[in-house]
Amino acid sequence: MPLATINGIQLNYQVKGSGDLVVMIMGTGSPGRVWDLHQVPALLAAGYRVCTFDNRGIAPTDECADGITIEDMVADTAALIEHLGGPAHVIGTSLGARVAQELALARPELVRKAVFLAAHGRRVALQKALSEGERELDAQGITLPASYRAAITAVLNLSPASLVDQMAAQDWLDIFAFSKAETSRGVRAQQNLDDFGDRLAAYRRITRPCLAIGFADDRLVPPHLAAEVAKAIPGANYVELPECGHYGYLERPDAVNSAILDFLTG
Repeated sequence: MPLATINGIQLNYQVKGSGDLVVMIMGTGSPGRVWDLHQVPALLAAGYRVCTFDNRGIAPTDECADGITIEDMVADTAALIEHLGGPAHVIGTSLGARVAQELALARPELVRKAVFLAAHGRRVALQKALSEGERELDAQGITLPASYRAAITAVLNLSPASLVDQMAAQDWLDIFAFSKAETSRGVRAQQNLDDFGDRLAAYRRITRPCLAIGFADDRLVPPHLAAEVAKAIPGANYVELPECGHYGYLERPDAVNSAILDFLTG
């Protein structure tokens, strides 16, 4: 990935393919390369030019550990699209969906169509409690045992359907157990973005074609929150995918890719 000065920071990004530009925005704590597993190959095969990048907070992009705002991340994405000669189709998941939603509102001239995976325009009590609990564990310097951390990650992010097969379940647990346990200062700054108000009324002013995708078994961002976003945006479409948790784009990539491509090409 090349590093370039984008919106005043060093931003790490990658572009593949040719055709209409698609910019993909990852969620909290995850690098842009996660999209390379399933979504980038499908978009390239469909004839798109695809850009993935590491959000501020994720090295080697500047960590910006002193603080990150959603406005910062929207401006980063807007400047990247301009750098690449946009406008662009924009796809985001979780925190990345929020960035895409706010981008479509603030800079509609840069957005052809927008897709929001695990869309949400407000938080519910469980989300608030989880965020507060994670911050408290971090503040106290508590590191959960790897096996327990893996189990909690699986329960919160995967559909029960993904855990029925015991070999597949163990594969997921192994992946989560071997992932980095320490929270970097940049990721902590991203996690603080979880505290925000109700944005649904503002989203009524979005004018770009939008698709909100809800994952039926998503415990972190329940699908009714995605349906609310679609209802708020005039003319937006809503798709709810069964047997998907918060990581639906990894659990059922074919279904996710089909929903995205049907919308972009429709």
